[in-house]
Amino acid sequence: MCGRFIQSYGPVYYMERLGLESKDMPLPNAPARFNAAPTQDLLVIRRNPETARAEIGLLRWGLVPSFAKDMKGASALINARSETVAEKQSFRAAWRKPRRCVIPIDGFYEWQRTTTGRQPFLIALRSRQPMALAGLWEGWKDPASGEWVRTFTILTCAANPLLAPLHDRMPVILDPADIARWLADPAPFDLMKPYPAAAMEMWAVSARVNSVRNEGEDLALPVAV
Repeated sequence: MCGRFIQSYGPVYYMERLGLESKDMPLPNAPARFNAAPTQDLLVIRRNPETARAEIGLLRWGLVPSFAKDMKGASALINARSETVAEKQSFRAAWRKPRRCVIPIDGFYEWQRTTTGRQPFLIALRSRQPMALAGLWEGWKDPASGEWVRTFTILTCAANPLLAPLHDRMPVILDPADIARWLADPAPFDLMKPYPAAAMEMWAVSARVNSVRNEGEDLALPVAV
């Protein structure tokens, strides 16, 4: 699964590194996050249906289905299984519309159970280029205030050999060349597959990552275990 990640750069950096144009579009102010967590507003790339351009903005992590009566339970919908996303009630409308998105990150955390607790690891690309995580987004109108809240979830697939010792799932990671297709294609099922393990690496990091209250670039530094 994917429940915590790093998003330490600004919108222009991610757009350029992923081969997307950011000129002449509004860009959000986003703080550097080394311990991004559910319910936070984070950078997400979506396709503008009017211009067909990929645009970047802030969305809340934890998808709220359009039919939900309130936002309770949104933090539980931080991930969606790629194998069932097209049929599951909470996600199928976003899949079919399509309301797909890309979450640009530096790397994500996963935990391994040990005899003394849970040891966090940071997983990143060997190239140190941003990861483009596949996601879905949804708009939900607050019946009390009338305001729209836009939320997202991250798709997962079976873990590759690198991640398998930590967890049986991993986020779906897209090649930059596939982003446009992911955002617009009616059925890009073939893109939802494990990313090559040889292109990734991981290292143990401080247990301070375990608390969402902790932040700072030191969280990404390797530690001895």
